[in-house]
Amino acid sequence: MKDLFPPPPIIVKATRPFADALALRTLPLHIHEILPAFCFYHFTNTLLAPRLSKALFPKTYTELPARTKIHWHAHVVSLVQSCFINTTALWVIYMDSERMQMDATQRVWGYTGATGMVQGFSAGYFLWDLMTGVLDRDVHGWGVVAHAASALAVSSLGFRPFVNYYGLNFILYELSTPFLNFHWFMDKLGMTGSKAQLINGVTLIATFGGSRLVWGTYQSVKMYQDVWLALKTPGELPVPPWLALSYLASTTFLSALNLYWFGRMIKTVSSRFEKPKGKTTRKGQ
Repeated sequence: MKDLFPPPPIIVKATRPFADALALRTLPLHIHEILPAFCFYHFTNTLLAPRLSKALFPKTYTELPARTKIHWHAHVVSLVQSCFINTTALWVIYMDSERMQMDATQRVWGYTGATGMVQGFSAGYFLWDLMTGVLDRDVHGWGVVAHAASALAVSSLGFRPFVNYYGLNFILYELSTPFLNFHWFMDKLGMTGSKAQLINGVTLIATFGGSRLVWGTYQSVKMYQDVWLALKTPGELPVPPWLALSYLASTTFLSALNLYWFGRMIKTVSSRFEKPKGKTTRKGQ
């Protein structure tokens, strides 16, 4: 399946030497999606999010401390990105017949324009996420920086191309992200402990566990099997050990973070609905 946005030849030619030096052969075909995505998320963070938030929630937003506003803007970007990338990834997964027919070798080395397109949009976001994480590391923390760096590394290695098939599947981690953002916004909008937050919290835990722990672990195991087979199989496209180790280390680190965050998430969501100690509810109340 072809990329919906064909790359301008002049951009492909200009970026080819850089891509060749890094052995990222398909990068020139999608740099026109990476950079606009990066610029759009930066625009959303610095201009669109503040103005829309002030218009929609004038009292709440204007009273937020400066550090909280940085978090607020990042959550707006995350919400926009997750809705867009989930929709695009699911569309390609169900529409790309060429991708559906890939065997084990093709799942490691195969490439389609549509898969690269989604990968490009995703890389643009993680590039922005890494930049803002480093610039505001005192607000976001080093965990966000580490996550963004690992995710960007996984996306970038895919431009060799390498395991593009699984890269698209791993993007579905983002299925839980809209509900995570809704949960955060509800806290700031005075909806803590509400029925709406309870419903959203249950949905958040279910989608996070389903997409990141169940689906993610299943896809990781399948990817490990295909990469191991490619490592052992002699042929024209053997997997360099450093490449396999780099990619597997990044995905394993992300899986470990997901497990850690899942435990924290359950604790955080549960705390919103715990009754204060020492207080009991009488019958009939």
